[in-house]
Formats: sequence, C-alpha cells, structure tokens
Amino acid sequence: MKVALFGSTGRVGSVVLQQAMPVYEVNCLVRRSSESVSSAKEMIGDVLNEEDVMKTIEGTKAVISCLNTDKNDVLSRSMPIILQAMREHRVKRIITCGTAGILQARKDASLYRFQSSETKRRSTIAAEDHLRAFFMLQASEMDWTVVCPTYLPDGERVGNYRTERDVLPEGGKSISMYDTGDFIFKQLEDDTYLRSRVGICY
Repeated sequence: MKVALFGSTGRVGSVVLQQAMPVYEVNCLVRRSSESVSSAKEMIGDVLNEEDVMKTIEGTKAVISCLNTDKNDVLSRSMPIILQAMREHRVKRIITCGTAGILQARKDASLYRFQSSETKRRSTIAAEDHLRAFFMLQASEMDWTVVCPTYLPDGERVGNYRTERDVLPEGGKSISMYDTGDFIFKQLEDDTYLRSRVGICY
C-alpha cells in the first residue's frame, strides 16, 4: 500500500514516518529536502499548493496529516486542498493529528475542551485552527479519524496508554510524541475510531 504523509519532518510526523517506511510506500510532501525522509518518496512543495498536494496523494490508498498549526491557519487552509485531491484520486481514508482542545469537555458536553476550564492554555489560536479543519473533515464523505493528544512532550515510547472516543480519558495529563505517532500509524489498519475524534493520554 502507498500512503501520503504530510508533516513528516515534525515531531509526531517523523515518528509516523519511521513506522510506515518498512511497511508501506510513503509519499512525503516537504518544504525542503530532508535526510529523515530519504527512503520515502520525497516531494518538495507546499501543502497550500494544489498541484503539489495532488502529486503527493496520487496513487495512494490513505492520507496521514501531522501538520503543525501556525499563526497562518495552515491546517484549515490546507484541508480543502487535501480533501479535493483525495476526491480526485478516489482516496477515502484520512488520519490527522489534532489536539485535545477540540475534544468535548467532560463536564459540559456542549463545549470543546479549549472553551472550558479543563484546559490551562491561554491562547486558543491553535485549537481554533484545528477545530476548523475538524469541521471540514466532519462534513466530508471521507473515512476520517482525528487523533487528539493532550500535552505532548518528547518523552519516550511507553507503549501503554489510554484512548477514548470524543473526550480525553479521565485525568489524562500527557502522552509522548512516540506513543502518539505509533497510535496514528496503527489507525491505517484499525477502523475502531472511524469518523470520530479520539483522545489519547497516559
């Protein structure tokens, strides 16, 4: 199987890439050449460029996006481009890395965590960008999964963590980038959380 991976040079994306390369063919769209993706098919380009995204997704069976958010709304601006390329190439499966902020609050299900007292983050810019991208996935016909880690230190690969649909597991404080990346990779062969968000933590 061939997989398209966006965000392969980031912390979580690089873990996904390490797991995927021995098993699948991987198309990576990167802004500049990187040694870390040397054994994958590296495509130099921009996720906001339709042609670059089309070429990355062409011939694949699934898409993984571990793109980082920024102050330029790259997540919500790139999502329509990715979804359109998936339609053009008849790809249905997409797994993205979100944030625990866009899960439902446990104490008030009408709020997202970033809108509630359950999060200590002062800025909501990143969560709002993630939320807009999530809304687009939710409204699409795709088989999507949004993996939503809480506080994400580098940490180490523990291999033992908790997950829960649409909310963060009770008392969750952190999850390493390694366990997050491993879980995202596993979703390629697991449809347990199809068309849903999944909170992940220790």
